[in-house]
Amino acid sequence: MTDSAALAGPDGALRCPWALSTEDYVAYHDEEWGRPVHGDDALYERLSLEAFQSGLSWITILRRRPGFRAAFADFRIEKVAAFTEADRDRLLADAGIIRNRAKIDATLANARVLADWAPGELDELIWSHAPKPGPAPKTLGDVPAVTPESTALSKTLKKRGLRFVGPTTAYALMQACGLVDDHLEACVARLS
Repeated sequence: MTDSAALAGPDGALRCPWALSTEDYVAYHDEEWGRPVHGDDALYERLSLEAFQSGLSWITILRRRPGFRAAFADFRIEKVAAFTEADRDRLLADAGIIRNRAKIDATLANARVLADWAPGELDELIWSHAPKPGPAPKTLGDVPAVTPESTALSKTLKKRGLRFVGPTTAYALMQACGLVDDHLEACVARLS
């Protein structure tokens, strides 16, 4: 990341610079990113999409999110856990998603693991790793890619049997789901 400060968006309001390249990003940045997300299925969706994003641009995932939701039964853990080998083959042929065998297999395996957890257990586990709020970042250079909390969350998720949940993916999840507020200090979307 560069040391870019908040920049004026199409409406003149200051935003995080990464959010200004497309209208899709502006909407996602303003309405979703950094807002608290709760619920096992909702967090499973975000965890899965962050895993699919690994090595790709987030806009690629964001634009295919409707396809992902259709392909993965709206990320309802119980439904995805029941997917068969035929479902896996269907996913591998689905041009509406990212057809990466390892990521698809991890998403299916993670649903099977999570189906055995108590209701609310994923939500509680993820949110138990939320760090105490710190100072607002002034530039993109102040925003980390990994933190001690994301490393701990990654280790805990892996220990519990989940896949494709490295520390960077865990931190991206924490950012996207509001465990941390990495909107820049001058950003119109900052909550705190």
